[in-house]
Amino acid sequence: MVEGQGGSSSGGVGLDMEADSCRTTTITHLPAAVMGTVLLKLDVPSLCSVAATSRSLHDCAAQALSFLPAFHLLEISPTVDLLRHLLPPNPYLRSLKLDCRRLDDSVIFDLARPSLEELSLFNCYNFSGRLLSEVGRRCRALRSLSVSSLAEKKGRDIIFSELQEVLHGCSQLESLSLLLDMFLFAGPEFAEIWRTASGKLASLEVSCIPMVVVNDLLLGERVWQEGPCAVRPPMFSSLQKLSLSLDCITDDLIGSISEALVSLNHLDLQDAPMGEPSAAMDLTNAGLQQVNRRGKLKHLSLVRSQEYDFTYFKRVNDLGFLLLADTCPALESIRLGGFCRVTDTGFRAILHSCPRLCKLKVSHGTQLTDLLFHDISATSLRLTHVSLRRCNRLTDLAVARLSCNRDLAVVDLRDSRHLGDQALRPLAGLPKLQALLLDGTDISDWGLSRLGRRSTSLVSLSVRGCKRLSDGCIPAVFSRSLAGTLQAVDLSRLPNLSDNGILLLARSGAPIAELRLRECPLVGDVAVMALASMQVGGGWLGSTLRLLDLYESRGITQLAFRWLKKPYFPRLRWLGVTGSSNRDLVDALVRSRPFLNVACYGEELPSGHWDGSCRWYAPEEEEEEDFDGLEQWVLEGGDAIGEEEA
Repeated sequence: MVEGQGGSSSGGVGLDMEADSCRTTTITHLPAAVMGTVLLKLDVPSLCSVAATSRSLHDCAAQALSFLPAFHLLEISPTVDLLRHLLPPNPYLRSLKLDCRRLDDSVIFDLARPSLEELSLFNCYNFSGRLLSEVGRRCRALRSLSVSSLAEKKGRDIIFSELQEVLHGCSQLESLSLLLDMFLFAGPEFAEIWRTASGKLASLEVSCIPMVVVNDLLLGERVWQEGPCAVRPPMFSSLQKLSLSLDCITDDLIGSISEALVSLNHLDLQDAPMGEPSAAMDLTNAGLQQVNRRGKLKHLSLVRSQEYDFTYFKRVNDLGFLLLADTCPALESIRLGGFCRVTDTGFRAILHSCPRLCKLKVSHGTQLTDLLFHDISATSLRLTHVSLRRCNRLTDLAVARLSCNRDLAVVDLRDSRHLGDQALRPLAGLPKLQALLLDGTDISDWGLSRLGRRSTSLVSLSVRGCKRLSDGCIPAVFSRSLAGTLQAVDLSRLPNLSDNGILLLARSGAPIAELRLRECPLVGDVAVMALASMQVGGGWLGSTLRLLDLYESRGITQLAFRWLKKPYFPRLRWLGVTGSSNRDLVDALVRSRPFLNVACYGEELPSGHWDGSCRWYAPEEEEEEDFDGLEQWVLEGGDAIGEEEA
């Protein structure tokens, strides 16, 4: 008996020791140095989520904020108080990226830190030009600077000396993006201050700049005096990438760029004329011949926007494209928009003369037909990205021929009205296809069913304005093969899509992050309730949706707004609704969810998956939670912690 009891006692001790061992293996018991190393690998949203789980992790995360090498917070727009809480003094900070729509000049010294090498500030509406001058004075080690929408709010301005300060002070800059109104600086002094800019500048992006100012900047007649001799200093001798948004693209501009920028391999020009340009102020065949005078271009974009008037490059025809093709054999990507007089002959010359081409984007190709890809299989091209937008003479046959490129990852056929169900069969067989945009085409529910049965890699699908689609397209889109991969779906402007279709979507349990249902007259409150109740993998309600666009979906009433509040849609970051008829409801929603970006005037919501380099990526998988850790932590001032486990 005693021996038996002793045996039992010994066994109990063993179990206790095993239990103690299990308790000591939790993450909170790791050495501080190890814990710090792990936390420094996380981005800011993940770090905030970790901080909201326990007292010990909260303290570790707060300490980690003082050692982070990179602080990127674009999911939400922080307030002044929140920013100062999340950005303590940190001599190790090298990269800072922020959405600044809620910030102003009061945080300039929090942003302009001497240790920074990369600074990207978006939506700087409430800042003045002082932001530029302080960055120039304080951030001497900066290598990359990007500022957008600076001083756009009424009462804010930028003066000439502030622009000069940032160009002169940041002498190590290699990349500069200034997305602001450069018409404010039109004048002879503008070119002069750029002579003090960094000689290491390899990438330059400028928006809203007059063409005459660029000409003066590149080939001005001013000279510097060095002793008794007048010498023209080299301008942008290291510049490899140039992106400009102008009032007009001309032959003189192309000639100036080709002459002055000896290292250029990436050229991106877009204009938006207020009216039809004159012959002397337009791009012609002669200008195209000068585009690649140095023979180094790998990426070329020439686009005429119809933002202000329906204008095109009417003085460029097939001859201009034949001349361009002869001078650009090394092109890897090309984007051409507004060349309404160029036919298959001109575009085929580019396809057959550029064997390295992998990205092709054409818009308003009104003369293109199926002959464009007639013998593409005979070329060595390995296209990965193709966009043929508003090319209304293309038919299903062109898509079938294009699909011989088995590496296609992105296909954009928006507003090509003669494409139908037969085009989906070859597209469905593409093994690497990730993004497919079919807006305004003539596809039906039956055609989408063929896509759903065969495609297994699709991440994004857009069928906006495909009027033949109905509720029957939902089972096709969210079939077994696609339900696990689709992240972004655009079902806007489908007159026959109703709440019943959204109910089918909710039942599929697809982990979508972006759903657009703009201008769907039959979509209403039931759809919102279904999405709010949607569970993915047994997780919490509506847990994966980060963007939901319901603008002008006429069935939305006050009832739907109740389901847009917490705890539903815990990860929602962008919401589109009709604000004119629901102003009070929208205001109440904004107050209850201050970090939700609500668009109520019809503006398009930004995508979280498409980036400027036209690459598609799938978001990383996230842990299923009943709350958004980032939002909970920031809403409660960084003190939202859970009870530590015993």
